[in-house]
Amino acid sequence: MPAIYVAGVGCTRFGRLEASLLALLAEAAQQALHDAGVEEVDLIVVGAMNPEEFTGDGMLAPLFASFLGKAHTPAFRVETGTSSGAGAFAAACAAIAAGFARTALVVAGEKMTGLATPRVAEILSRMIDPTERRYGATMPALAAIVTRAYARAHHLDARALALIPVKNHRNGARNPLAHFQAEITVEDVLGSRLIADPLRLYEVCPISDGAAAAVLTAERRPVRVAGIGQGSDHVALRHRRSLTSFRATQEAARRAYAMAGVGPRAVQVAEVHDAFTPFELINMEDLGLAEAGKAVRALVKGETALEGRLPVNPSGGLKARGHPVGASGLAQIVEIVWQLRGEAGGRQVREPRLGLAQSIGGLASVNWVTILTRD
Repeated sequence: MPAIYVAGVGCTRFGRLEASLLALLAEAAQQALHDAGVEEVDLIVVGAMNPEEFTGDGMLAPLFASFLGKAHTPAFRVETGTSSGAGAFAAACAAIAAGFARTALVVAGEKMTGLATPRVAEILSRMIDPTERRYGATMPALAAIVTRAYARAHHLDARALALIPVKNHRNGARNPLAHFQAEITVEDVLGSRLIADPLRLYEVCPISDGAAAAVLTAERRPVRVAGIGQGSDHVALRHRRSLTSFRATQEAARRAYAMAGVGPRAVQVAEVHDAFTPFELINMEDLGLAEAGKAVRALVKGETALEGRLPVNPSGGLKARGHPVGASGLAQIVEIVWQLRGEAGGRQVREPRLGLAQSIGGLASVNWVTILTRD
């Protein structure tokens, strides 16, 4: 792939916000443009999962371009479920690599809190296989099946799994943009109400609003896009070869590592998809950052903490930073850029030169892995 660089990034606060979706997208975009030191771009790529139903906004890309005062700039939208932000980033990279543009603005977001929780759950459930949905499956219910299978296979108890949200809330407490900025304890996690057995409230991401943005360019900048990979799998959980790993992540990682010319040992900081916190362990193993069944050891030893050997989810992850579904994949990339540039404030890890972001679409049916380096 020709050299592509991240010239600038931006991100709104995540949480229950008053601003409209267009205003949130514009806020993040203006931050990224200012950070990049540019006013005009050749292309705008928008990532969003379902603004038609969350906010009633259709034709989001040209609508946003007009809102931003760039109605004559080519714009299109990418949708890959809950990994739409990462998908939009990849599409913009492809456009620059193909020579269709030299600079591109990628912006992704979602506004979800304007609807009641049951309605949000219904919209999210459309990512589930129709047959499984007819039998009453919900996203948390399927995630609970995966969690139970993984915990049984690797002999994990509830206290060990509770350490994941505890770590990520600790990181979120250092992130002024996070939805949740308070630390929690293992007892808090175990005492929270059941959502889908064995998953409890503090093991499930919140419903959030927010947006993130990045400016990509073919001109040399300090942070380079080293590798991108996508992997796919059956939407239906019953057709998967395994309930304890995600083929889509393994394939996306294989492709991203090959493009970057590195292996998992080169990763010094990672943002992984933890909409359901036990997925953090599964993702680490699928990415090759830990052996199968051994990710929990790294967690218990503190290796994935901010001060550890391989910090994971320094932003607080989807669990604490929040999960406006269209935005999260791009927000992960923004966090890695900040980490590589040494601009992550109180959650800054020690001088990383290579970082990885992994995003899940649906229940791991369309996943992305992005590798960034500091040149």
